Amino acid sequence: MADPKGFMTTPRQDWPRRPVEERVRDWDEVYVPGALLPIISKQADRCMDCGIPFCHDACPLGNLIPEWNDLVSRDDWRAAADRLHATNNFPEFTGRLCPAPCEAGCVLAINQPAVTIKNVECAIADRVWEEGWAPPRPPDRLSGKTVAVIGSGPTGLAAAQQLTRAGHTVVVYEKDDRLGGLLRYGIPEFKMEKRHLERRLGQMRAEGTRFRTSTAAGRDMGADELRVRYDAVVVATGATAWRELSLPGRELAGIHQAMEYLPLANRVCEGDLESSPLSAAGRHVVIVGGGDTGADCLGTAVREGAASVTQLDIYAQPGESRDEDTEPWPTYPKVYRLSAAHEEARELRTAPAADADARLFAASTLRFTGDAGGHVRALHLVEVDERRSPLPGTGRTLPADLVLLALGFSGPDRADGLVDQLGVALEPRGTIARNADFATNVPGVFAAGDAARGQSLVVWAIAEGRAVAAAVDRRLTGSSRLPAPVSPFDRPMSV
Repeated sequence: MADPKGFMTTPRQDWPRRPVEERVRDWDEVYVPGALLPIISKQADRCMDCGIPFCHDACPLGNLIPEWNDLVSRDDWRAAADRLHATNNFPEFTGRLCPAPCEAGCVLAINQPAVTIKNVECAIADRVWEEGWAPPRPPDRLSGKTVAVIGSGPTGLAAAQQLTRAGHTVVVYEKDDRLGGLLRYGIPEFKMEKRHLERRLGQMRAEGTRFRTSTAAGRDMGADELRVRYDAVVVATGATAWRELSLPGRELAGIHQAMEYLPLANRVCEGDLESSPLSAAGRHVVIVGGGDTGADCLGTAVREGAASVTQLDIYAQPGESRDEDTEPWPTYPKVYRLSAAHEEARELRTAPAADADARLFAASTLRFTGDAGGHVRALHLVEVDERRSPLPGTGRTLPADLVLLALGFSGPDRADGLVDQLGVALEPRGTIARNADFATNVPGVFAAGDAARGQSLVVWAIAEGRAVAAAVDRRLTGSSRLPAPVSPFDRPMSV
C-alpha cells in the first residue's frame, strides 16, 4: 500500500473520453489517447489493500487486484504486468469491455466511488505491449495429445492458449472468415479496436496454436471426424441463438436482429465493404432491448448518421445509487449508467422523446406497421409497470425505418449441426449440459463459455476458458497445473 491515505486524499478520476462531436465522426476508441497514464498511479493509490479484498470474489478470474494496484502506484509496471497475466490471458480485452463487477465489490465502494480497477488494468495491459513484455510462451515439449477448440471467442482463445502452453497441439476452428467471434464482429471498433485482438492472435500463433477459419464444425467438418482426429474437443461456440420478438408486423422488411446489423458495420471497418447494406444513415432507428448489445447498436447508428435513434428498455429507469435492501454491497447493482454511446445520443439529441439520453424506459413493443411496399415505418409501444403489465392510455408510436432487435441469446446456434451430431445433452434453456469437470455426456467432449453457461460477460468467458483447459489437461495427462478459476456451477455474487 504505497499511500495509506490515498483513498482519503485522492478523488476518483476516470479515463477521459474524447469530445462527442469529434469521436462520432470516426470509429476509433472513445477515450483520449495517452490521457490514462498521467492519472493512473494516483488512482492506484486509492486501493486500500483491505484485509478481505472482495474485488477478488467479484471477479470470476480472481484477479490479484490489490497486488497490481500497489505495484502500479510504485511504478513497478513489469511486476504489475506479471501479476495481471497470472490470472488473465487477455487483460486488454477485459480492460475495455468488462462492466467491472470488481469495482462493485471494492470495499471503498461501501461509501465512496470505487477504485478505478478497470482503468488500472487497461493501463497495465497497454504498457505490456508498448514495452514488449508479452513475448510468445511456447511449451518446452509437446505432450503428443491433440485438442480441437470450436469457436474463437474469448472462451475458445483462452482455452486454446492455456492448452497450447501446457504442451498440447491445439487447433481452433472458426466458422467466420476472421478470428475473434463476437470480439471481431459483435463488438464495435469504438469500444475495442481490433488491433488489440490481432496482437494477441499473433502471440498465440507464435506459441504454436493453429487456426482454421471459414470452417463450420458440423457442416464443413463433421462431429465424428472431429472426435476421431482429436483426443479432446472443446465446444466454445458461444450463445448465438438470438431471441425473437413474435409480434404483428415482424415480417416487415427493415426489422433485423442486432447481430445481423453489427457485423456488417464491423466489416466496413475491416475494409470488406464500402458501406453497410443495413446502414442507419438517414433512417429513423428504434432499438428494442436495453442491454449492452443495444447500446452497441446505438453508438453504431449514431456514427452511420441516423436521422434519429431510440432505444427501448422494458425495465424502469434505475436509480443513481444502489438499493441496499435488494442489491447490497458487494453485489453488482442495477443503477443508471451512462455508456459512451448514451452520452453521445444525449448530447446529439438523437431521440428527443426519450426519458434520458436515447432510452425509453418501462416501454414494451406492441406491433409494427409498414407501408404499401411491405417496409416497416412505425413501432407501436406502451408503458408497463414493474410486472410488465401495460398501463392504459400510455400507447405511443415511434417512426421507424430500421428496427434492431437486441433481446439477448438463448444458447448455441444449432444450424451448423454440431450440437446434434455430437449428441450432447442440453439443459431446458437450450445450453449444453456438463458436469463439474466441464465434460458433456459424450466422452472426450467438453463445453465452456456462453454455449454452456448462457449469455454472460467477457470476464466469465475467459475464466471458463481457463477452467475448461485445466479440466481437459487433467483428462489427457492425469493431472494439471493449469489454474481453474471457476466451476461450471459458479455464478456472480447475489443476495
